[in-house]
Amino acid sequence: MKKKWWHEKTAYQIYPKSFLDTNHDGIGDLRGIISKLDYLKELGIGIVWLSPVYCSPLADQGYDISDYYNVDPRFGTMEDLEELLAEAKKRDIHVVMDLVVNHCSDEHEWFKKACEDPDGKYGRYFFIEDIKDGKYPCNWRSYFGGGVWEPLPGHPDKCYLHLFHKKQPDLNWENPEVREDIYKMICWWLEKGLAGFRIDAIINIKKVLPWRDYPSDRADGLCSIQNMLEDAVGIDDFLGEMRDRCFRVYDAFTVGEVFNEKEEDFPNFISDDGYFSTMFDFRAACLGASEKGWYDLKPVTPDLYRDACFFSQRRAKDIGFYSNIIENHDEPRGVSRYIPEKDLNDTSKKMLATLQFMFKGLPFLYQGQEIGMENTVFETPDQIDDINTLDEYKTALEAGLSAEEALKAVARMSRDNARTPFQWSAAEHAGFTDGTPWLRVNPNYRRINLESQISDPNSVFQYYRKLTALRTDPLYRDCIVYGDFLPLWEDQHNLVAFLRKSEHQTLMVIANFQSEAREISLDQPYKKLVLTNLLDAADTPASEDERKDLTLQGYQAVILEL
Repeated sequence: MKKKWWHEKTAYQIYPKSFLDTNHDGIGDLRGIISKLDYLKELGIGIVWLSPVYCSPLADQGYDISDYYNVDPRFGTMEDLEELLAEAKKRDIHVVMDLVVNHCSDEHEWFKKACEDPDGKYGRYFFIEDIKDGKYPCNWRSYFGGGVWEPLPGHPDKCYLHLFHKKQPDLNWENPEVREDIYKMICWWLEKGLAGFRIDAIINIKKVLPWRDYPSDRADGLCSIQNMLEDAVGIDDFLGEMRDRCFRVYDAFTVGEVFNEKEEDFPNFISDDGYFSTMFDFRAACLGASEKGWYDLKPVTPDLYRDACFFSQRRAKDIGFYSNIIENHDEPRGVSRYIPEKDLNDTSKKMLATLQFMFKGLPFLYQGQEIGMENTVFETPDQIDDINTLDEYKTALEAGLSAEEALKAVARMSRDNARTPFQWSAAEHAGFTDGTPWLRVNPNYRRINLESQISDPNSVFQYYRKLTALRTDPLYRDCIVYGDFLPLWEDQHNLVAFLRKSEHQTLMVIANFQSEAREISLDQPYKKLVLTNLLDAADTPASEDERKDLTLQGYQAVILEL
């Protein structure tokens, strides 16, 4: 595996709408991000991914793009974005933006022209079909519920495909003209100084053609879109072409949002000659999923979490780098997902952080993770903004749950959990805005906020700073970034343990993933306690017995040098 400039970095996702508002309209903006670049530098961030700031009607919070070449006025101006790129560069921070090219907005000029002339040039930019005898071409269910076909505006005898929201018509990648326009846009942004892209929902660009039905799996008569993805063949040509025409030319950093890739194709995605630099590891995020919907979600146990992470570590061995995540804008808060509510505290939060940073790969933080932000509280369905959550709430009601049960069931997985405004301080609206926030601030902001943590040496924030510093420390960098991953004690309940081993160094990571203390006996005394989430690393016991027989408190994690 060739060494790359980004391997030693720590990355950070910003959801601009919820980061920091500077013009008092309740919506975060680019100037807010610019004002916090020094904060990101202090945290140890080297790569920043901005969720979409392009022009958009926000049917899916910016992932429905109406103009790929302009900044939405809600977030600022192109001049603001150019200033952000320049100021980030001064701080050695590389900026990555979202690349959303499976679909665009139905307010994009291409789709408007397709509606005017479905048989013309732009009609071929989308999947437009005839409605025959009142029947749509296939019975696939969209990601956000309901069928994937919608009547074409102005043409009641025709329909268009949308795998996501009906305001997100899918682009027809089978059409070379579509690909040319997309590649032109990608290169335009890279010329402007972007370091690269996070590539959204990219596995969906290849459809199964001709259209076909699959057995229905719910009372709606529709089937999961996963059926189509499993049968789709030929995405390699599209991704290889995009890499060669765009990313490789500019040595761009790219991270793919990839689900459902076929096992035999995995090396094609993130090897030295892969389509992308890296891809997110979603294996733990997918645990407990049910075809029935979120209401049927199974809990994630520590053993399941460990096994999922270990699977990914083994899978990527000698192939490439995963981007390791706990949460993102499409997930609930990771600490609320993976830690039982009764055990949710600073110690358990730091334990999860330790694992994320010590697994091999690129650690990708999501805004607020570094201060331990938690899931919010939904008192009524009216407080839900996310379209996906609203669909899952409807699904739960149709399955027979009461309104109270349905709300509780979807609240734990709602994307709104991660989208509540960043909690900067205990001031009104958590210091996010002087106006009315677009989404309600988590009520716990007076307890959990950056201002209260930044000067506290034992805070979650300061622990994340220690982890980012450890990753670049010349004493440990080579082992943490490039060392082999070797699992330990996989048969032990509620224990996550492994080695990171380089040619000249071995680090042992042990995490007690439970509230009860446990005893651990090592084969030989460890050399040094590098870091723990309970004690200062300087407190390494002196005697060999103390460095061989360990007592780990509940949710304690240790990094030991052997």
